[in-house]
Amino acid sequence: EASPNAFATGRDPKHSTITLTKGIIEKLNKTELEGVIAHEMSHIKNRDTLLMTLVAVLVGTIAAMADWYLRINFWWGHDDNNQGNILFFIIGILATAIAYLSAILIQLSISRRREYLADASAVLLTRYPDGLISALKKISNDSSSLKKPIPSGVAHLFIVNPFKRKNFLVKLFSTHPPINERIAKLKEME
Repeated sequence: EASPNAFATGRDPKHSTITLTKGIIEKLNKTELEGVIAHEMSHIKNRDTLLMTLVAVLVGTIAAMADWYLRINFWWGHDDNNQGNILFFIIGILATAIAYLSAILIQLSISRRREYLADASAVLLTRYPDGLISALKKISNDSSSLKKPIPSGVAHLFIVNPFKRKNFLVKLFSTHPPINERIAKLKEME
């Protein structure tokens, strides 16, 4: 894969792995790679994969409950008072949508905060924020894109958001904080 990126995965520190794309190995120098690998090691040490799995289960549970509610209400919610049922059904749909959207936004917020934590933990490991800063700049400015499309559900695994689009909605629904904000926080650690 020519696109520079990296991710960590695994259920616990003893059963984890860090993956680097060919692009990141070829495009970053030793100090930058140390920063990236320290960032990914921090995800493992901080058990971010486990945390994000639990958060995904929570979001999935809310989605399943919403689906269950809508199906039950649709099939068994009929009686003589149709106007009352329609109003109750509409309120239920709105409440379900708000709950589901809120759960997703919370999941994404947690993911963004864990990226900041992994950045800070990486600097504590390397004692050199400039390596990670330089790596983030190079990765974010790289024009190569992923050869194979990846599901948005795994975007949180990567060191930078693998999707290059930038606008308000993308930022709101992003698994990663903006690179310039990450770099600013890393510079505060110098």
